[in-house]
Amino acid sequence: MEVIRTKDYNDNELKEADIIRRILEGEKDLYEILVRRNNQKLFRVIRSYLKDKAEVEDIMQNTYVKAFQKLYQFKMASSFSTWLIRIGINESLERLKEKGRIHHLGQQSDSLKNKTIFKISASKQLNPQEKMIQVESKQLLENAIDSLSTKYKTVYILKEVEEMSLKEVAEVLNISLANVKIRLHRSKNMLKEKLYERIDNKSVFEFGFSRCDRITKNVMKLI
Repeated sequence: MEVIRTKDYNDNELKEADIIRRILEGEKDLYEILVRRNNQKLFRVIRSYLKDKAEVEDIMQNTYVKAFQKLYQFKMASSFSTWLIRIGINESLERLKEKGRIHHLGQQSDSLKNKTIFKISASKQLNPQEKMIQVESKQLLENAIDSLSTKYKTVYILKEVEEMSLKEVAEVLNISLANVKIRLHRSKNMLKEKLYERIDNKSVFEFGFSRCDRITKNVMKLI
């Protein structure tokens, strides 16, 4: 059995089609590469339907197991991730149906717990204040996205966060291309409104704390 090196998870040395072919030929350990390559994307999609951390991870595991068991049915007509996401969505909907929550998909969900939708960029060194601002901004956006109804949240995450094409999103969600465009447009407009609601307009361009103390002190010295 070939030893799987860590860098195989991160680069294109092993092409998806070759990995799948070799798995079907008996190299089961290579499935780990597909799991690692798709963990982030699958989490984000399932998180669009379910909010509980443990439940999301349970659905992810079920999705991967089912995909492995049915891998022989994968026809390579689309990417593995697209096929996997469809399984994940079906598993999520089935779980909601079992819990009698399928009719609540349009309701707002709680803010994210312990998991985040976005990854903080490490492209440059940030000072502590910049890091704090970045984290707070990211959390503000995540909470706004998380408050969207599922049909809008899922489209937004697939297209804008995972950068899937409109055609891929339509295929994954089994809806028309026109419907994808409408939902994406509406999701962006709703996000703008929700972000605006969350901003305290009275707090912008504040002049307080040390700056206020410094100016006050200087003025008092001059008069």
